[in-house]
Amino acid sequence: MVGVTGAERAVRLTAWVRGHVQGVGFRWWTRARALELGLVGSASNLRDGRVEVNAEGTEEACRSLLDALRSGRTPGRVDSVVERWSEARGGLTGFVER
Repeated sequence: MVGVTGAERAVRLTAWVRGHVQGVGFRWWTRARALELGLVGSASNLRDGRVEVNAEGTEEACRSLLDALRSGRTPGRVDSVVERWSEARGGLTGFVER
């Protein structure tokens, strides 16, 4: 039996993005990047001005999304990104803005 590598294993990335990220197209941009990478999940505005990104897929794709969030090429301005990794929960389809 062939083992599953870290790049193939499904993971969940939760990222909290702080900065000027609401009302500037940031969630739409994040959704577009996530769909390009084959990820499922959501990007949601939080009351404190942050955006919470939940993405599930391969670890490689999630790391690529995280790199994009930190790239300096997002709409608005990202001051910091805090990340948390966990096992994929499954049951998600598509990538939605909330």
